[in-house]
Amino acid sequence: MSVAPPSSLHATEQLLFATLLQLAVIVLAARAGGAIARRVGQAVVVGEIVIGILLGPSLFGALAPELFALVFGAAPAPPMAILSQIGLLFLMFQIGMEFDFGHLRERAHRRVVAAVATAGVVAPFVLGIVLALAWPESLRTASDRTAFALFMATAFSITAMPVLGRILMECDLTKRPLGVIAISSAAVSDVAGWLMLALVTSLAVAGALSWAVAWRFLGVLAFAALAWWVARPLLLKLLRAAAGQGADRGDPLPPTLMGAVIALVCLAGMATYQLGVFAIFGGFVMGVLLHRERAFATAWDERVGRFVNVFFLPIYFTYTGLRTDIGGLAGASAWGWCALLIALATLGKFGGCWAAARWAGLDGTRARIVGILMNTRGLMELIVVNVGYDLGVIGRETFTMLVLMAIASTVVTTPLLRRWLPRLDEAPSGLEGRPAA
Repeated sequence: MSVAPPSSLHATEQLLFATLLQLAVIVLAARAGGAIARRVGQAVVVGEIVIGILLGPSLFGALAPELFALVFGAAPAPPMAILSQIGLLFLMFQIGMEFDFGHLRERAHRRVVAAVATAGVVAPFVLGIVLALAWPESLRTASDRTAFALFMATAFSITAMPVLGRILMECDLTKRPLGVIAISSAAVSDVAGWLMLALVTSLAVAGALSWAVAWRFLGVLAFAALAWWVARPLLLKLLRAAAGQGADRGDPLPPTLMGAVIALVCLAGMATYQLGVFAIFGGFVMGVLLHRERAFATAWDERVGRFVNVFFLPIYFTYTGLRTDIGGLAGASAWGWCALLIALATLGKFGGCWAAARWAGLDGTRARIVGILMNTRGLMELIVVNVGYDLGVIGRETFTMLVLMAIASTVVTTPLLRRWLPRLDEAPSGLEGRPAA
């Protein structure tokens, strides 16, 4: 057996030391950020996102450049990039399991959901296209303008279902029809958003609209169909058989089942990567396959999900923060475009959903609540903008603006909800007359 030379071992230990230092700082800072966010009435994930941005060059790197270089410049980017992408793969698996399409069967809500979900995609998509066409060349990359316009439109259309779900739980809206309408509309909106992102990814990889893009997109749809109609029945049999054996020992998620699911998520990520889109789509599809298996989802959340949320999620936020330099937006022109971007994104999502909710019969208070919930972008927006940045569809300045938009749209949600929710009793509606089924 060959033995690595001492110099190689020393380099490995140095890399390990630097990576462990970064991880310790990230995890502790994220917990502190979450605690502070909870104290000021925000969702925990909001604090984690903000802390991730502050750990980057926007604050930490600007105030203490030498210490910043010691912590985050001591090791090359690949270790953090790989860890963030592995965590993101499993986070997307968990997000897929959170989708509850059963809400869409509620006849009393279907008209409102259809109107809000459609407006929540179409209105911001159109405004995103308009803004992209007017976007100055100095803020764009050399990538295809069509891909850039479609990406901006997709980024405008996303709603953060995980953050939205947490906010609904904290505000006790999960069982009320208003909460059902919001989460169902967000589910439809995000499914459309992910399909659009798959199209943009294929377009960016191919370089132009061509049959190659169409084949890639059809390949993703074929993968999803095969996963649902072929892999899903087999996976459910495996899940129930393994869980039944584990139940005899009081273990709802035995190690064999956990290992099999982890391997399948990895294989699904490999498959979508080979199809020409990001591996995270594979993780998301695998999660959707199991969205009805609530016992499995609960056991996964307790055994694996918490570790993903506490360890991997802050890594992803910090990795995003390390790529975000707010100070890089130099000059009034750049900040003016940033303000316009945030305003149009809010107008498209909040304004469009508010108008659709009013058209569908909700009163003004409930329409505003649905609109602000749908405007929550948070984590999902960060995922989308990182994909665009990695593909080279957007440049660093546009990336920073979209990150600021994601933060702004998420931070305003809870304060406005606390202001508007008490008015629900003053504006009675038939939709609030009974709990959700």
